[in-house]
Amino acid sequence: METKSVSGPVTGTRLTEEYVRMLGRLAYFMTWPMVNMHNRHTIFQKVPEPGLAGGIVPVAPLNQLSMLTDYIDPMERVVACPNQDVVYGLGITSLDREPVIVQVPDFGDRFWVYQACDQRTDGFTRLGKMYGTEPGFYMLVGPEWRGDLPKSVKNVFRSPTNIGAIIPRVFMNDTADDRKKIQPLISQIMAYPLSQFTGEMKTKDWSKTPEFPSIGGGEEEVQWVMPEAFPEVLPQILDEVPPLPGEETLYEQVRAVLRAAAENTALKNVLQQAAIEADKELIKPLFQFRNYGIPCPYNWTTITNSAAFGTDYFTRTAVAKSNIFVNQPLETKYFYQDLDAAGERLNGGHYYTVTFSRGMLPPVKGFWSLTLYNEYHFFAPNTLNRYSLGTKNRNLQYESDGSLTLYVQAEPPEEEKLPNWLPAPETDFTLYLRTYWPKTDILENRWTPPPVKRIK
Repeated sequence: METKSVSGPVTGTRLTEEYVRMLGRLAYFMTWPMVNMHNRHTIFQKVPEPGLAGGIVPVAPLNQLSMLTDYIDPMERVVACPNQDVVYGLGITSLDREPVIVQVPDFGDRFWVYQACDQRTDGFTRLGKMYGTEPGFYMLVGPEWRGDLPKSVKNVFRSPTNIGAIIPRVFMNDTADDRKKIQPLISQIMAYPLSQFTGEMKTKDWSKTPEFPSIGGGEEEVQWVMPEAFPEVLPQILDEVPPLPGEETLYEQVRAVLRAAAENTALKNVLQQAAIEADKELIKPLFQFRNYGIPCPYNWTTITNSAAFGTDYFTRTAVAKSNIFVNQPLETKYFYQDLDAAGERLNGGHYYTVTFSRGMLPPVKGFWSLTLYNEYHFFAPNTLNRYSLGTKNRNLQYESDGSLTLYVQAEPPEEEKLPNWLPAPETDFTLYLRTYWPKTDILENRWTPPPVKRIK
């Protein structure tokens, strides 16, 4: 049977301002995560060598990465919702230049996972303890790469886009002993262009990397997407990110609007204003976890397609706005909480408890943690420098019946409860439960977190 071609927009067609505004809002919402990644790529291409921005955030030239040697500093503002359970690394890829070699040391029994995502923030690799990944070399390639796999490279992972990110996470107990033990492993975590590959494992002392000027500042995450610049950056995004199956006609419609705006200043202004309005009316509300996700008991929410969003534009953009760079479902399941069990906003003016009954701790093969974030989704300064509780804490106090109660409040509890105290700010805050390498009960939604009970 002959397939009929379907015609698209005709160049030169006069468009109304309302149509441009409508499609502009959709395009802004749909591409917000890709613009975010594009602008991170722009910043990282200026980095001269692996190091730390502001002395705290790992940065590196494109197709390389930089590692921390300890938990992330509380003053980090480059990525919202960081955790203090792992030692992080970070790099931005530009796979149109050449493939990237990724080194995996022998982590033994230690939990680890390397996240590699494309410009849409979807994951495209399987590198981690949950996958049974063997030590050695692995290669990341772009969509157009054609070549031979070097003999000593164990596997190749193809990204749908050239721009992306690679983020190693290695679990570390909150003890001086484990901080010492982890250093030889961290020194072997590296990523570099294929042209620098020798077949031999490279090492680097990440404690001696240079410092560069800070990226951003203040209390909020760096503003990675500027709506005012949207008409100029959108054509680049459409060229960088190929359409998914079924998106081809939508791309055609958006390109038709861009052509019209390029020839008509009034339409270009409408497109810019549409982006500004969409940022305020559509994007900003998604910073609040209670505004998206799958509802769970006691007002928790979760997502089931993390880093595997496909054409789920709503969830992809919501996650990118509130907590970008989430892992794939088999790697991590996330639970979000803005409210107490009664549906009231969590606030440091009240005292709360989170009690896990005996045998009801998060069922994981990796680790779990409950992190508290301030209203900007960053750590709230406190006298203990404590921002999460979970597997990494070796001195948690259990009740005689085997249950575990965590105390979430601004003021310290009684002395015997201090090991279980998660300090809160005096303002609104959010709780965030991570379950790394979740067991089936979590993946199939048979286990969900207990209520956050207000006790005072």
